[in-house]
Amino acid sequence: MNAAISVVSVVGIGADGWDGLPESSRRVLRAAEVLIGAPRQLGLLPAADCPGERITWPSPLRPAVPGLLAAHEGRAIAVLASGDPSFHGIARTLAETAGAERLRVHPHPSSVSYACARLGWPLDATETVSLVARPLAGLSAALHDGRRLLVLSEGADTAARVAELLRATGWGGTRIRVLEQLGGPAERLLDGTAADWPHERTDALNVLALDCVRDPDTLRLGAVPGLPDEAYEHDGQLTKRYVRAATLAALAPAPGELLWDVGGGSGSIGVEWMRTHRSCRAITVEKSPERAARIARNADALGVPGLKVVTGPAPASLTGLPAPDAIFIGGGLTAPGLLDTCWEALAPGGRLVANTVTLESEALLAQWYGRHGGELIRLAVSTAVPVGGFTGWRQAMPVTQWSVTKGCTEE
Repeated sequence: MNAAISVVSVVGIGADGWDGLPESSRRVLRAAEVLIGAPRQLGLLPAADCPGERITWPSPLRPAVPGLLAAHEGRAIAVLASGDPSFHGIARTLAETAGAERLRVHPHPSSVSYACARLGWPLDATETVSLVARPLAGLSAALHDGRRLLVLSEGADTAARVAELLRATGWGGTRIRVLEQLGGPAERLLDGTAADWPHERTDALNVLALDCVRDPDTLRLGAVPGLPDEAYEHDGQLTKRYVRAATLAALAPAPGELLWDVGGGSGSIGVEWMRTHRSCRAITVEKSPERAARIARNADALGVPGLKVVTGPAPASLTGLPAPDAIFIGGGLTAPGLLDTCWEALAPGGRLVANTVTLESEALLAQWYGRHGGELIRLAVSTAVPVGGFTGWRQAMPVTQWSVTKGCTEE
């Protein structure tokens, strides 16, 4: 590290303020020439003990970080954060914008640690969902009957908004507890259910604890690909449940990876790719504006509002998109240049999966299989249906699927 570059101290502070800080954190704050934080955090520091220049974070925060640190280069800088700065906190932004090697983090117990301590919940077995600067719809993917969740709140109206979402999506029996001002002298707990939640506003500093209860008539959604077809709004352009499960298995999503879903239809492949892990990302390309709007609604309803929808024809609409780790082609295979464009976009090790039900597209996939290898299979699904007073099989159109991993020497 360049000796001229100053270290940035990041100090976690709780609702108990100065009294709750260990001496090691107090020493850092006493010595700081510049104190940066939110007004509430700065207000917790006694002026007599912390005489440094106080600066409130501007909005938007992230683009301002490099300039703000550069303006005070060479001075002792301390940044204040709520709780543990490395847990959904400012330390991540500082590491990404200023460099992790510049940081010295002094953590405080997080709000989640406090909440689990108050509730008697095991911290390692409790899932946390953040709604801070994130869409409310993202909570839906974490809802499972009997599951306990902690929700990081964005403000005083978060509990009411969460209760409204739960009622609207069939989780009205869910118990909601709001833990306010955790660790401070004004700590308080509010208790109720989503169905009859009475509080329009709470203290702005709060964490929500949910005991999830699914209403009896609400569709059950599992944690693995192959959601019921009824979970989607669609016009018939939907990769059906069992083919969808086989397709996601071939795509093999891993945390942090990006999928191109080309010919999105109802968006089911992109949606279920993102539901496999909260860090998975997907871009769906759909030429029909009506279907593109439907994809966005499905993404919201199924808890992945971060699904990016690009409206336009492929391959033209693929230009300029971030490089994918995997590509699914569910429609438009015979469009000139589509397969070539997708293949060129993949880095070595990237995966491509294409499905079709037509002979023309099947012939094209056979050609690419002959050139690049991989696996060419046919999926056939039959469903038991009444035949007079008996039961027989009704077969859906068989789906031909080509899946391949791009080799290191291929172009």
